[in-house]
Amino acid sequence: MQTSNGLIRPTADASGFDIDAAAFVDWVSALGSVCTAPVRAERVGIGQSNLTFLITDAEGRRWVLRRPPLGHLLASAHDVAREARVLSALYPTDVPVPLVHDVRHEGDTALVLMEFVDGLVIDGVATAEPLTTDLRHTAGLSLVRTLARIHAVDLAATGLTDLASHKPYAERQLKRWSAQWEKSKTRELPLVDRLTERLRNSVPQQRELTLVHGDYNLRNVITAPGTGEIAAVLDWELCTLGDPLADVGSLLAYWPMPGEAGIPGTEMCTLPGFPSRAELIEEYLAITGRDRRALGFWHALGLWKLAIIAEGVLRRALDDPRNRASAGTPTMDLIDGLIDTADRIATTTGI
Repeated sequence: MQTSNGLIRPTADASGFDIDAAAFVDWVSALGSVCTAPVRAERVGIGQSNLTFLITDAEGRRWVLRRPPLGHLLASAHDVAREARVLSALYPTDVPVPLVHDVRHEGDTALVLMEFVDGLVIDGVATAEPLTTDLRHTAGLSLVRTLARIHAVDLAATGLTDLASHKPYAERQLKRWSAQWEKSKTRELPLVDRLTERLRNSVPQQRELTLVHGDYNLRNVITAPGTGEIAAVLDWELCTLGDPLADVGSLLAYWPMPGEAGIPGTEMCTLPGFPSRAELIEEYLAITGRDRRALGFWHALGLWKLAIIAEGVLRRALDDPRNRASAGTPTMDLIDGLIDTADRIATTTGI
């Protein structure tokens, strides 16, 4: 194999990805660990943004490697090196994250090598149905309790004070994601523009600044075998500093109730045992003592943002089919539905 083409590269027939086994063995060996050829790489996860691979050597040792997607990338998007910085800062804290072994640069592309964390990613009905109702309930409540720990991280002690702007977070989100919509949209959708203006005119006062995950939901964590407790929080590429209730809004956007539309796979949250949205809210507020009055705004913004992210995923899949994940690609109908739900939530909460 030619290492000049990169450690992880698409195959010639665009059917998948290949790994330069010799280069990987050399990389791991230089880090002081043992790796035995042959080595295989398997794309894992349902994520459709940064690409994630499970690397396994001849002796069954496992690592996880993350890299940006292929094709044209928007400025500041998919920065896996920044994500690695966040993981390394959080590893000594009580926030469960995988250990980052190293960051490798290939031109403008960064590759992050991290430990494999054993456990279950509850990413759909098929993985949730075999769980007992007690395990589902524990996973849901542990998700909220772990989020409270993220929001309690000492920014100065972890060296994350300069991770992002300290300006009011809602305004930053509205500016960033409305710009992303303009750059990645595949068609005109006037309701997005109208909802954006409604949100801009209803921004709640920000009272504190904390670490914000940015895409917090059940599919972005690993649950421990047999207990349902959160063993690792993944996918920190959207992590920033801002209003902690933004993460709660995102979680609610990913947590449909019976009869509601949602991102494919999130319908598992309606299975018996999983907490209701109201129970998630009450658990978080009981732990943190935060004010519930702004949650309607953040729930609507979470759905709005989710629709814009889905549009970007659709755009990348159209640009290069190799960016498609096993969960499939968002459809225009799905994105329209998310915006409709966001508009309804906004109206219900007086926005």
